[in-house]
Amino acid sequence: PDMVVGAYRRRTDGVDRHVKMPNGYTTAGLANASAYLEGRIRSIAVGSALVARRAIGQTRFQTGLPYDEDTLFWARVMSKASLAVTSRPIMVYLVSSERSDDRFMVKPASRFLQWRLALRELGDCGIPKSSLKARQGLVALKIARVHYARGDLETAARFLTVAEAAPKAFLDIWRCMRYRLKIAARRRFPVHRIQLQGA
Repeated sequence: PDMVVGAYRRRTDGVDRHVKMPNGYTTAGLANASAYLEGRIRSIAVGSALVARRAIGQTRFQTGLPYDEDTLFWARVMSKASLAVTSRPIMVYLVSSERSDDRFMVKPASRFLQWRLALRELGDCGIPKSSLKARQGLVALKIARVHYARGDLETAARFLTVAEAAPKAFLDIWRCMRYRLKIAARRRFPVHRIQLQGA
């Protein structure tokens, strides 16, 4: 195979999570790339995959992007690669929730447009537009979630609108509905008002 994807353990904020298995991959490179962008197969942690030089070619991480550059890299590589998996955990992937979320707080609109331009370049690999739009929706939903959690309801609502317009699985439809209801509730019953009433 051109690349082998292994299992890994995710350690978030110092707490070990379950082992993440490389489930859902097939022998069809383009199908893998589409499913990867749509979030239907397990994401690859940097260091958990072994890739032949011939499969990488001139593909590089787009280090100038604010986020999700690894996803774009792996999607391009696997679109033309033969792939195998191993269920043996080969690494511990360290994650800081705060640092991950901070990426979405800086200039959210302009950085999202920058990332979206890079995403659309994957069309030259033969990846369907529906998969690219699905990825756009997933990332927009992440941004909406972070801004909601940090109290920026206006930005959260704008990105939620982008997420709602994208093709998505039933679970993501439910997530969009849930956040739309949460935003409406927070607007109607602001936290500070609830705190004052309870004082």
